[in-house]
Amino acid sequence: MLGKAAIEFWKLGYEGASIADLTAAIGITPQSLYAAFGSKAELYREAVGWYLTNIGENDWVEADDVVEGVRQLLESQAETFTRPGYPPGCMISTAVLTAAVENVDIAAHMSRLREANVARFAERLQRGIAEGQLRPDTHTTALARFIGAVIQGMAVQARDGADTATLRDIAAMAVAQIESWRA
Repeated sequence: MLGKAAIEFWKLGYEGASIADLTAAIGITPQSLYAAFGSKAELYREAVGWYLTNIGENDWVEADDVVEGVRQLLESQAETFTRPGYPPGCMISTAVLTAAVENVDIAAHMSRLREANVARFAERLQRGIAEGQLRPDTHTTALARFIGAVIQGMAVQARDGADTATLRDIAAMAVAQIESWRA
């Protein structure tokens, strides 16, 4: 049920997905939806959790080499953002970038998730410096934001019709930039 709701939100966005869309997608009545989740916002939060667990990133942070890890991350995102049977792009990267006043809490939640990703990128880059893989003068915050921007850009490109090969080319350009910070 959460997977179907996640796909509907992913496809239509939080504000674009109506209760009618959601109940049709998951095969329940509006009353059942409210009884199970309490609100559309709570269903969305749980659907995002499903997405993070089932669709999100691979174990790139565990790669021995930081640049190789980022390469794995970006290439896997190129695949994920263009996966047949799923909406194009990323449910997190492009989710609720703007919102009606009554939905600012959802927008803030999604912004926090994106910021958490940037923080994880920065942590892994810091580890790369500590392990002697990146130069000590690497500006990890800016480079982490760059990785986040590339992922968000790839998600938008996928929504606009870019295929896997095109996204892999973007990923390769980003990896070349990160490679330039090698120790």
